[in-house]
Amino acid sequence: TMDEVGIVKYCDLTGNVHIEFSGGGYVINPGNISDFFENCADKYPGKFYCFTMINFARPVDKPLFTDHRSFVAEAVDMLNEHVEMGAKGLKLLKELGLRYRDQDGKLINLDDERLSPIFEEAARLKIPVLIHQADPSGFFEPVTPENEHYESLLKYPDWSFADKKYPRETELLKRRDNLVKRHQDTVFILPHVANHAENLGYVARLLDDNENVFIDFSARLDELGRQPYSSREFFMKYQDRIIFGTDMPANTDSSADMYRCYFRFLETYDESFYSPDYDGTFNRARWPICGIGLPGEVLEKIYYKNILKLIPSL
Repeated sequence: TMDEVGIVKYCDLTGNVHIEFSGGGYVINPGNISDFFENCADKYPGKFYCFTMINFARPVDKPLFTDHRSFVAEAVDMLNEHVEMGAKGLKLLKELGLRYRDQDGKLINLDDERLSPIFEEAARLKIPVLIHQADPSGFFEPVTPENEHYESLLKYPDWSFADKKYPRETELLKRRDNLVKRHQDTVFILPHVANHAENLGYVARLLDDNENVFIDFSARLDELGRQPYSSREFFMKYQDRIIFGTDMPANTDSSADMYRCYFRFLETYDESFYSPDYDGTFNRARWPICGIGLPGEVLEKIYYKNILKLIPSL
């Protein structure tokens, strides 16, 4: 797929974890980061790089830690080890803030100060931290035909957080914003348009207030493409802060078409075409989208120049 569509370098954000779509959502299976280097990076030199999840890849039905000091110490040690092996950044999934609990059964929030040494270490190592926090607004609303994401939530019911046992979207975003403000020396990549593509004004203020924040627009063509004028203005203004990403499988029958849809959105003014769903498949689109026709110099920044600023070793 990479050669077919012109992808030069591919990032596996979960280099020490195996993620499988199963049982109405995804399943996290801890792995060994050395497997990534052996099977991908070393086998295809220059084609693949990875981030690490360190010790955050744990079952959600058990405490993330029983002693936060030992957990954080292990996290810092793993981060140093994995970076020395070649990992280029730290990735945290949405389970932190939504599902992970401590030894007392209390939810561990993203801005929990007990975790601060991990983010401080990332700053010392000069690596970015990519954090998935929250989800599309519809994932926090009742799963009814009126929900814009109804068909996706029927296929992946574990993606629904309408149950009040979960924090609300606004609280998750607030805690994420607290974190990036607290750690101004740490570079954060906030995927999915900071997980609030429904409100570009909010994302713009977040970027204006925090020079250490970058975003990608993975899995959000649907939201961006139905507001093409606002999206184009946003991409032009923040062209130095946006990174290309898809968050979709690159090894399926629809992967090449998925990439071409991203290129079409960025490079053309085409109207009324359909984007892939969150799992990279087609035919569950909720509405047609329009392209935003960015100029070449902006495309270069989004496709590769901006990520090279954050990770010069690439």
